[in-house]
Amino acid sequence: MKRKLLFFTMALLASIQVFAQNRSISGKVTDAVSNKPIAGVTIKGVGTNYAAQTDGNGEYQIEINQAATALHFSYLGYASQLVKLTGQSNINISLTPSAADLEEVVVVGYGTQVKKDMTGSVASVKMSDLESVPLQTVESALQGRASGVFINSSSGKLGQALQIRVRGTSSISAGNQPLFVIDGVPIITTDMGTYDEPDNPLAAISPDDIESMEVLKDAASAAIYGARASNGVVLITTKKGKAGRTNIDLGYFAGYSDPTKKGDFLNADQYRQLLTEAVTNAGYIDPVDGYANMSEFWEDWTGTTDWDENFNSNWVNEGLQRGNIQQISATVSGGDSKTRFIASGSYNDNKGIVVGNRFFRTSGRIGLDHSANNWLEIGGSININKIDNYRVNSDNAFANPLQLNALPPIQPIRDADGQLNRYTVYYNNLINLENGNNLSNTYRTFGTAYASARITPDLVFRSEYGMDFQNLEEELFLGTRTQDGGDVGGYAYSYQARSINFNTNNTLTYSKTFNDIHNFSLMGGMSYQQGQFRYTSAEGNGMPSDKFKKVVSAAIKSNASASASDFSFLSYLARANYKLMDRYMIDASVRMDGSSRFGANEQYGVFPAVGLGWTISEEDFLKDNGTLNFLKLRASYGKTGNAEIGNYRWRSLYGGANYAGIPGTIPFQIGDEDLTWETTAASNFGFDFGLFQDRISGTLEYYHKKTTDLLLNVPIESVNGYSSVFRNIGDMENKGYEITLNSKNLVGDFQWSTSFNISFNKNKVLKLNDGQPIYPGGRYLGRVEEGQPFGVFYGVAYAGVDPANGDALYYKDASRTETTNDFSEAENQHLGNPHAKFYGGLGNKFAYKGLELDIQTQFVSGNKVYNAAGGFQATNGDFFDNQYSSQMNYWTPTNTDTDIPQPRFYEENGTNPSSRYIQDGSYFRMKNVVLSYNLPKDFSTRYGMQRTRLYVSATNLLTFTKYDGYDPEINTTFAGNYQLGTDFYTPPQPKTITFGINVGF
Repeated sequence: MKRKLLFFTMALLASIQVFAQNRSISGKVTDAVSNKPIAGVTIKGVGTNYAAQTDGNGEYQIEINQAATALHFSYLGYASQLVKLTGQSNINISLTPSAADLEEVVVVGYGTQVKKDMTGSVASVKMSDLESVPLQTVESALQGRASGVFINSSSGKLGQALQIRVRGTSSISAGNQPLFVIDGVPIITTDMGTYDEPDNPLAAISPDDIESMEVLKDAASAAIYGARASNGVVLITTKKGKAGRTNIDLGYFAGYSDPTKKGDFLNADQYRQLLTEAVTNAGYIDPVDGYANMSEFWEDWTGTTDWDENFNSNWVNEGLQRGNIQQISATVSGGDSKTRFIASGSYNDNKGIVVGNRFFRTSGRIGLDHSANNWLEIGGSININKIDNYRVNSDNAFANPLQLNALPPIQPIRDADGQLNRYTVYYNNLINLENGNNLSNTYRTFGTAYASARITPDLVFRSEYGMDFQNLEEELFLGTRTQDGGDVGGYAYSYQARSINFNTNNTLTYSKTFNDIHNFSLMGGMSYQQGQFRYTSAEGNGMPSDKFKKVVSAAIKSNASASASDFSFLSYLARANYKLMDRYMIDASVRMDGSSRFGANEQYGVFPAVGLGWTISEEDFLKDNGTLNFLKLRASYGKTGNAEIGNYRWRSLYGGANYAGIPGTIPFQIGDEDLTWETTAASNFGFDFGLFQDRISGTLEYYHKKTTDLLLNVPIESVNGYSSVFRNIGDMENKGYEITLNSKNLVGDFQWSTSFNISFNKNKVLKLNDGQPIYPGGRYLGRVEEGQPFGVFYGVAYAGVDPANGDALYYKDASRTETTNDFSEAENQHLGNPHAKFYGGLGNKFAYKGLELDIQTQFVSGNKVYNAAGGFQATNGDFFDNQYSSQMNYWTPTNTDTDIPQPRFYEENGTNPSSRYIQDGSYFRMKNVVLSYNLPKDFSTRYGMQRTRLYVSATNLLTFTKYDGYDPEINTTFAGNYQLGTDFYTPPQPKTITFGINVGF
């Protein structure tokens, strides 16, 4: 036994000694076309942990050991090269520009993969392409740039959550947002606030800290994340230090923002004319039975004498303003082949286009990676962020500044003494800004640590630990002059929410090439995640004065509350990749997830996937083809799940109650121990191609997703005190195709490249509980119904105006052959689809020596938008709300060819919710335009700088649309899950112009 132990020890020491025999290789990397040096090329020793990077002259030096078999050279925009080692000490190479980036290493779940070897569907965005774009949040970088990923900014308010859909809507009651994973750690993206419109938890992440984002779209790529991957997975990779000289990068930009559009409302004279017509037609002006004149009517109905005053207030301009933005950032990075580091910080100050809305973000990050020896690598990072968000109220609140446009222009904004006018028809919510505050503070910390042990050159064990800590504080104060605070002597509200998310991953990866034709990789591991949530709130009223703004000063303190919840996931995963002769590929993965969110009988699920690929261009009949240099077919199938339903939905729950001062319990939720995840079975078929040495490249894909066991509230007989129970019932499908094209149109001194993507998706609800539709009703027209798209608009169809008498007309039924002027006689029918028929983006980049112009556009087509506020803003004088100027084209005996009914005050002539307020929501938007200039290197070095870049950037520069509202890119969130494409006093997107400079030392 001792001899065996001694032999093993000596063998281990010998192997370590072999690993320890290091040598150095140097060389230079140049562009194969221009012969110019390329800075930033990554050089890795295959079979080791060592890496290096070329400097500004394209030169490098890397330390390797005997285990290294080759050097791998890679740089974005160029075809990578693998150079086998045969004892060289100097290796010079030239990289060929490539539009396809087929050799690019792409981040996938629990690892990386070369792009040309992938069988799944992954969209990748490099943040270096957006370094001059003032992104508010990281996920907005995907908008228009990633096929199959639809992003709707929802609102022009700062810090508000974006609507992200990967290949369509897959759920009704569970979440539809993708899973976000930062450096291997699944993070919390659930809003923890109390407002109707959720904050964006991802807004705490500085885009300057991000290296790349990959979107896993199909099951073959996403199933490795199992029960949380039905909506796709977004992998965010943060920047790391790279071997080479120490780099210091400073950036600054500043600019201004304006609304992309302001509403065109009536001025004072137009308002008086329209309201007079409406009141007269309704019979209110009558010397015998009514009012003698409009002055008398106005004073009696509104309590003011403004009718005869000479005011012409522009309330629209009071709700919207010119914003400004500035940011300063600094990054220090560098290291050698053993130790790499990065430290960065940024400060962003954004004054929004909505009055009272302001957003501050302070971010700092430190990262360290160290090759302790030739078999062990350790490292980690910590990111600390703070957000101050001065919020405005939700779209539906009278205190929403956009609702100021409802106020009549004949009423003054301020009194004669300079105070804001408190005697307006509707609430003058500017008072909230002067006599109140609405602030949310978010503190968020991401931390990761890892150790990677290369047990043999082919076998690597990696252990990761991550933490995501978030603390949200909300403070609301309404003073005695405000509408809600005035009656209670001042009101204060305090709320605090905290989440702590821990995650650990442990994987073992074996990679080996046999006989130069068999490439095999096998990965197995486990993952564990635990999340904790804590909430505390209190409110009070009756303040000594408006200078006291905290709950502690309130005379009456009430509604104090505290709660907590937890969840956990335990997962086991495995993946195998095999490639034969660089042309035949098969990938397979399986994950078993256990979750505390599901019933005791169904806590574990298995999610398998398989992908096949065939690189046809490697076959003899295509290998030397001068036109078609790359062609690959691939197909995949797999299953994923959706677990975003909140915690404890499967349990029967009880809460505390007060019975005349005696404590007790009361049930408030009935459970189901068979409750489990929604399951999505997805197939994907695609081919990738490259023409003319990848001067033109692209991808075409078709997919089909079917989600079963949808989680829904099912009505039950209420004899036991419950009216519904949460159960798995219902099906939905999404199917469509995607096209991506990239080209290098011109190369050389003058360069021109183009990128284009377009996506088509059809969504259909297949099954609901007993076939019963879900239809909230009221002013909202969204509906969930079998055989129809999720959220289809459903209601009464508007038929225009009766030219004989000015009555609003409606279609009696779906045949649309008969009309009626009685709204109650018209049958409900399908009115339009809120989902786009297709969407995508087109980009063109031009470069001449140091000058660059990058134009990125975005388009959405075929969707309908419901302007629910139209029932107040475009009602032909139905009440006191100010109207769009288009309402002046109302019906009169001499103007009968119009679709705007005769004005009749308080008679609802055409103002009920109907298709009158549904419009085409298609748009084409010039999303980002960046003009930049890189100063000549000899000029920069003369002043001690390595590089200097000046730029001007424009976001949302131009928008082309037929939509009459503020902005077609909207979706108010207060109305609920089923109301897609709904506009209700929703602020438009900002048009932002910034000027900036980046300097590197």
